[in-house]
Amino acid sequence: MTVSYTLEVANARFAGFTKLLFRWKGSIYKLLYKEFLVFCFLYSFFSVIYRCVLSEGQQELFERAARHCNKFAKLIPMSFVLGFYITQAFQRWWGQYTSFPLPDNLMMVVSGNVHGSDERGRLLRRTLMRYANLSSVLILRSISTRVHKRFPTLQHIVEAGFMTEEELKTLDHLYSDFNKYWMPLTWFANLASKAREEGRVKDDMALKLLMDELNNYRAKCSMLFHYDWISIPMVYTQVVTLAVYSFFAFCLIGRQFVKPERADEHKVHVDLYIPVFTLLEFFFYAGWLKVGELIINPFGEDDDDFETNQLIDRNIQVSMLAVDDMHQSLPPLEKDKYWTEKSFSLPFGPAKPIFMGSTYDMRTIDDEVEDSTPSYRIPMLPVNVWPPAPKKQKRSRRLCCCTKKVKSKNKTHKKDTETIDIMPAKPCVCEQQQQCEESVERPQCVVTLGEAEKEQQTDYENTNKSVA
Repeated sequence: MTVSYTLEVANARFAGFTKLLFRWKGSIYKLLYKEFLVFCFLYSFFSVIYRCVLSEGQQELFERAARHCNKFAKLIPMSFVLGFYITQAFQRWWGQYTSFPLPDNLMMVVSGNVHGSDERGRLLRRTLMRYANLSSVLILRSISTRVHKRFPTLQHIVEAGFMTEEELKTLDHLYSDFNKYWMPLTWFANLASKAREEGRVKDDMALKLLMDELNNYRAKCSMLFHYDWISIPMVYTQVVTLAVYSFFAFCLIGRQFVKPERADEHKVHVDLYIPVFTLLEFFFYAGWLKVGELIINPFGEDDDDFETNQLIDRNIQVSMLAVDDMHQSLPPLEKDKYWTEKSFSLPFGPAKPIFMGSTYDMRTIDDEVEDSTPSYRIPMLPVNVWPPAPKKQKRSRRLCCCTKKVKSKNKTHKKDTETIDIMPAKPCVCEQQQQCEESVERPQCVVTLGEAEKEQQTDYENTNKSVA
């Protein structure tokens, strides 16, 4: 059964995960204690031989071998190999969980689009959902040891009510070298088409919606089958296993407490019988490998594997309730409690202020910051537009542009600025009206900028380049 501890860690508090360390079911202690005891026994065996059995010359050879093993065992990239492997295994584990076929969407579509309160309509809806659940049972029986032990043969599936005797004969009659979990879904599609011919499904859009949900359901069943078929390459699993086991095989000799090689090391040398840090290292690395072994196939019988039998029971019960007991079943319509109130607050609400947005109550920026912020303004020419064009007018209008010099009152300017008068072509209001009518080529409006406007335009272009 899946071990859930979500409620115990709902709130972050002091030493919140500490109490999880004292649980046995689903713990790393339960997975690792056998390997841990074997490692401790072998380490003690070599330690006793070194201290009590070997002679001085043999002890010297053992000490050289221990130093050599300890030196070169560090070259094995344990963290990299294990870290990448566990990452891939976890992604695979989560993908298998999300690919589990749940009939919730399909049963809603069947209940809402296969009409009829008579016995025929009820039979159609229940049979459709029974076919969907039968397909999931067949695929789970092929990949899960728990489901296979529950339904060792197809006859057990018939006795459980997922399939009739005639359907079992039809399933056995069709010869195929591959898994036939898709056959009940084919029956579903044929029965849905027949319901459309009978008028139980009102239109083709409803039938298309049924088929789309059926294809999504079938895709998840197929994905589970392929997850079981295509595993993480075995060579990578072998590399990780060899890396961990060879590293700790060298540690059995290399981490022994031997006599120091140089005389000045006697001051810092500590002779211990129990290698505390080596045991912790074994616990972490070997435990990491056990995690990968646990999650690489979650359809087994470990404590943290998926509860496939419970999901099967839940799916068949919920789907039959949705398409049978809940079909066209509605509570009476009544006005809600706040029918006459325009604004109301629910009881037992939060006492904290409501979040309205991060900049909803933003304070005014200081004057210094506001002054230091550059403002980019586009230099505009004075333009007079008259008369204003109507908003709903669709036909195009020709404009006659005439330039007219205006004397500037400011005496500091060397040249006079210019303004543009834009007026409709009909009537043409300008000083040279006859020239406008007689000339074939319309005069183009040429804007001549003063020195001040040119400087502003140059500054604006430089600013845009610096911002880009």
